[in-house]
Amino acid sequence: MAIDPEVIGRVLPSHSAEAEPGRLRFFAQAIGETDPVYTDVEAAKAAGHHGLPVPPTFLFCLLAEKPDPLALLDELGIDVRRILHGEQGFTYHAMAYAGDTLTFTSTVTDAYSKKGGVLDFLVQRTDVTRNGELIAELHNSLVVRNPEAAK
Repeated sequence: MAIDPEVIGRVLPSHSAEAEPGRLRFFAQAIGETDPVYTDVEAAKAAGHHGLPVPPTFLFCLLAEKPDPLALLDELGIDVRRILHGEQGFTYHAMAYAGDTLTFTSTVTDAYSKKGGVLDFLVQRTDVTRNGELIAELHNSLVVRNPEAAK
């Protein structure tokens, strides 16, 4: 089933999440980050930060905390057993820090098919803001497998 291109431009409900220091430290350890700037407040301050900086890809973790992360897929009739992570990208405009409350607003930027409809792509951009200031743009695409389209 092809994704209806009418979804392009849809702005999804925003949500906010706090970058909690304990979670930032845990995430830094989990990804093997050894720079103490991400785990030690004094090291962060010595490096010129006012607190623990948010590790670059942690924003995607906070994005995944939206209240109903599968709502769009459900609405579009996409079976989550057929989705693959396509790609992910980040554009940073400012540093986020522990204690920041960040707001995530996602927009569907593209929907298209390849291989005669066997693969559909759903592309989103998420603006991450802190008190209205743009902190980062997250880009991601999902691939939806439609094996029945090959028949």
